[in-house]
Amino acid sequence: MADTILVLNAGSSSLKFGVFELCTQLPVLMRGSLASLNGKPQMSVFGPEGSQAQHADLADGPISTEEALEFVFAEVEGKGLLQSVSAVGHRIVHGGRDFTAATILDPPTLEALRALAPVAPLHQPHNLDIVELAVRFLPKAVQIGCFDTAFHAARPRLATLYALPRALTDSGIMSFGFHGISYGHIASRLRERYGSAAGGRAIVAHLGSGASLCAMHEGKSVATTMGFSPLDGLVMGTRSGSIDPGVILYLLQNRKMRAHEISRLLYDRSGLLGVSGISDDMQTLVESDDPQSKEAIDLFVYRAGREIGSLAAALGGLDTLVFTAGIGENSPLIRDKICEAAAWLGVTLDAERNRQGNERISAHGSVVDVLVIPTEEERAVAEQVSSAMSQGVPVRDK
Repeated sequence: MADTILVLNAGSSSLKFGVFELCTQLPVLMRGSLASLNGKPQMSVFGPEGSQAQHADLADGPISTEEALEFVFAEVEGKGLLQSVSAVGHRIVHGGRDFTAATILDPPTLEALRALAPVAPLHQPHNLDIVELAVRFLPKAVQIGCFDTAFHAARPRLATLYALPRALTDSGIMSFGFHGISYGHIASRLRERYGSAAGGRAIVAHLGSGASLCAMHEGKSVATTMGFSPLDGLVMGTRSGSIDPGVILYLLQNRKMRAHEISRLLYDRSGLLGVSGISDDMQTLVESDDPQSKEAIDLFVYRAGREIGSLAAALGGLDTLVFTAGIGENSPLIRDKICEAAAWLGVTLDAERNRQGNERISAHGSVVDVLVIPTEEERAVAEQVSSAMSQGVPVRDK
């Protein structure tokens, strides 16, 4: 059998995977996801494109990262693909300043990436735990990391700076941006549609439990709403998004909260969950009659609309608006509300196209093209791994 790439995409309570044949087109041989690892975990597995999904409950309670990976390897082995894996591609949320391309995950690299865990506590530890377990399961396969921050590394310097003393900036306190693997995939899709212009001045809305926006010019990142950490920017499922730093000081000094309590507050108890008091799931809030649910939705939309205006200013206008990720791909209501907030930029939606979820949902004559493009992070990682293997993967200096 031909060599394959196994892609592992670990979230805080989920694990997505895909197996791709290592050839020019990278056909997917199987893919799947494990969800609700901290609750009642479930697995969905798909074969090649167009095949029927298989769903299974895995346990009545939480399972560990190692147990989740064991389920994945059992499925891959059951399809007769495990022995063909020559490379394992990992989505790593934070690459810092040093890792801006697909990189072999050797021990010194893993140590450097572990040091970034406090900046991305919901994701980085899980990403790296998966790497170490994959080394144990597949010791002969090369482990390659692809970084969410890398897509934003070439932004203009001013877009990366905070108005802090230069010594802090030089030490690495700066804006990195995230969701870059997703944005890179969308940029490639825009090039397929528009050629090298890639939609010109485009804003991509990656709206899921984690949410951010990215301003692109000809497919390259110019500005983005997440900054030093994935806590910044838009309202998210359980994350607050941007907040006045004075609030943090007040909680520390006047409410006598400790740092770990504030961290839990901002990462786990805020966002849609905090405002609604009901759920971090957008569809649950959409279906609710509770006024607090409506306010949570309205705040989500307001902040997205406001940030679209900011990013349009950074671009000097707007030609293309793209929705992607769970909410962006699946919620016509939220797309409609955000487009209404961006109407002043020339965004006009076609209600029927939006309801049907067509790729192009803007009305005829709209100044701005509005698109819905599914994100495919696993394929994007496989593409980076394949490219790196063909060119010689960069290894961090020892």
